[in-house]
Amino acid sequence: MNIFISGSLAYDRIMDFPGRFADHILPDKIHVLNVCFNINGLVEKFGGTAGNIAYSLAVLGEAPCIVATAGEDFSRYEKWLVQNRLPVSHIKPVAGVLTAGAYITTDRDDNQITAFNPGAMAFEADLPALDASCEVFIGPGNKTDMMNLAKKARLSGAPYFFDPGQSLNIWNGEELREAVSGAFCFISNDYELALFLRMTGWEMRDLHNAVQVVITTKGAEGAAMENGSETVAIPAVPAANVVDPTGAGDAFRAGVLKARAMGLPLEVACRMGATTASFSVEHYGTQEHRFSWEEFCQRYESAYGELRITNLRITN
Repeated sequence: MNIFISGSLAYDRIMDFPGRFADHILPDKIHVLNVCFNINGLVEKFGGTAGNIAYSLAVLGEAPCIVATAGEDFSRYEKWLVQNRLPVSHIKPVAGVLTAGAYITTDRDDNQITAFNPGAMAFEADLPALDASCEVFIGPGNKTDMMNLAKKARLSGAPYFFDPGQSLNIWNGEELREAVSGAFCFISNDYELALFLRMTGWEMRDLHNAVQVVITTKGAEGAAMENGSETVAIPAVPAANVVDPTGAGDAFRAGVLKARAMGLPLEVACRMGATTASFSVEHYGTQEHRFSWEEFCQRYESAYGELRITNLRITN
């Protein structure tokens, strides 16, 4: 199975502010806001939805193709992808701009102020040829790419996941209804699902008429899988130590896609997603976790029972 992951590639620049934002913002002066936060330092991590999902799939032994754009500063990230045996042939270089970047400042109460520069993501990627043997994941990124790739997947018969995620603010209801209709799966967190329904004017029954499956992640509460006739609750898998929950959703999606590549039932796929997410949250950054297939199976089975797959291995 050829797996294509469309979405963003970005550098995450993470900064910690040792105080509280609220102590430095005057509510009656918000209309003339002018503040400066002295940070304790800056850490740069590889990120972006497409990069994060592809990385976790690589840890799980797959080599998906990332469909995205990158800027002139991409060489460090490209080296990292190649090091993890991820193909870069469908990543389009864009001259004269930077790779997308998120600048995230977190205060001592875990409040965040984020500035995002789309950079190369503002340019359209080169979309791959598809057929019914492909699996396509459409994550938040360039909106034109998302719409065109959904159309291309429908015409080719390739099953696709549609995950508008953090890109919802750039869509309108008509565009969303068109892009999602015919998808194999709509996947989001519970907040994004509520926002999607409000923007489209749909009820849940309308979404179920448009897609085969709806998967909703709920943070520490796990996830839910709905196919229109039944809802299956997926409990979260306990992590040894929660350090950074930022990349959990992308890791979850990778686990689901890995199970799909293995031909496993969707309920098992969601459980594999939750298991992958539990490894991600134990590390600071979205592409820092690694594990063996034996470690993966052990954690899965401690939460859900026997996985019943013994002939596969993860190569790290």
